[in-house]
Amino acid sequence: MTAMDLPDTLNARIGVLTRREVEARMLAPLIDALGARFGREAVIETVRAAIIEIARAQGERTAAQVGGGSMQHLDEAMAFWKQDDALHMEVIALDSDTYNFNVTRCRYAELYNALGIPELGAVLSCNRDAAFIEGFNPGVSLARTQTIMQGAGYCDFRYSATRVADSNMAVEADL
Repeated sequence: MTAMDLPDTLNARIGVLTRREVEARMLAPLIDALGARFGREAVIETVRAAIIEIARAQGERTAAQVGGGSMQHLDEAMAFWKQDDALHMEVIALDSDTYNFNVTRCRYAELYNALGIPELGAVLSCNRDAAFIEGFNPGVSLARTQTIMQGAGYCDFRYSATRVADSNMAVEADL
């Protein structure tokens, strides 16, 4: 059994913003030390790949936690990421096949800037989004063309059901 197999209640208890700060404060110096020894690009690529796998597993667990993988369940799950006023969102569309919104303020980006590691923000946070939805519901895809983390004025999240039958699937998993 690995840590990834154990129940994870941190998002609900402390919120994702606080969780990302704790992770960043641990990972940034570790990435620096490993980068000095093994090459920064190789270390960042390894971290990126690991975080993608973590996000996919977190997506599966989150779907089980909120009771399914529909767009409405995804909207419900967004409460973890919005906790502590972490995201300001404008919902454009929400129905059984579509969940489109813009993030107009991202305290995650602000956090990474304040910590002096803006270059790691996309790796440690934005990088997770596509993998998370793969785990949450493999029948949903994410299209995003810009992020605040990379200097845009807003993030454009566009989720769509790629297989309508899967968009309302119930996910069974142990929490």
